Amino acid sequence: MSEEFRALERTGAARRKDIVLMATVTGFESLTQPSKSELRQFAELFAPLFAASSDEARRQAVAALSQSDQVPTAVALFIASQPIAVAAPFLAASPCLSDDLLITVARTQGLDHARAIVKRDRLSPRVIDALVDLRHEIRMPRSLETTAASTRATAADEAERRAREAERTERRAREEKVRRTIKTLAGHGGAPGRRDRTGLRTITPMQEALMVRFARNRETGAFATALADALSSSRWLAERIMLDISGRQLATTLVAIAMQVGDILDVLGTLYPQLNERQGSDTRAEKILATLDPAECEERIEAWYRADSYTYTPLPVAHPITGQSASPGDGRDRPALRHRSA
Repeated sequence: MSEEFRALERTGAARRKDIVLMATVTGFESLTQPSKSELRQFAELFAPLFAASSDEARRQAVAALSQSDQVPTAVALFIASQPIAVAAPFLAASPCLSDDLLITVARTQGLDHARAIVKRDRLSPRVIDALVDLRHEIRMPRSLETTAASTRATAADEAERRAREAERTERRAREEKVRRTIKTLAGHGGAPGRRDRTGLRTITPMQEALMVRFARNRETGAFATALADALSSSRWLAERIMLDISGRQLATTLVAIAMQVGDILDVLGTLYPQLNERQGSDTRAEKILATLDPAECEERIEAWYRADSYTYTPLPVAHPITGQSASPGDGRDRPALRHRSA
């Protein structure tokens, strides 16, 4: 008789634990918008109460929570990882199971759990792909396999569309760069090679080729000599222009003597490597050229040229035929950059 009373006592204690579990679940369901503290408290209470309750109470609690959209992530993963007899309704219906949780459960808890996930009304492409990867072990519904194939085809089409869009963007960028180069070459009013340069110092093709070659070979001394020859100036002026580490004075000079834009960019980028740095879609050298006006460059070079004529006066040299003295630096044997009427 005493053993029967003890059995009834144990039954009563287990029943009380089931009641506490269901009361906790019911109280949580009644919360329309539970706070963070209430969610944390429920997550802390649920696991020990769930472990102490009977199988029937567990199934009832899981069935009730499978309709709630407020279940904490920790509790959702805890329930989804229970034996399939308990977790099945939760896996098939709970709105709280994210894609990551579903994929984790499908890959770690076995085939029964994966089959329960397949029964959900809606599955994202990510979950479908994860389940299809297990198709050799799971009997997938034909509709789900069709959906997976359609999803993969859509993904392939999307990748192809993005590739075409990237190609179009790259082509537009190249076209825009060409347009900017043409605009720079036009010099706000006409290509330097096509403008009327009567009376202006213009670089010859041979001089241009030599200067580009000297720049590429880092022969700065030879480049300074070629630049002085192109300007019909002293070497001192050429070296003074090159000493401007910003490259702006050299850019101004090369624009003034009508060097081709591509060669100007090549020379600037070689002699001043920092000008190759990109600032947005343009290099620093391209930005410098975009701000230069050919007419203003010619006027500035003319001013430098006049100053050079006044300051650079080497010793007189006897003419080899007439014997008369002449100063190569006095400016009389060099054409001026611009002839102006008084």
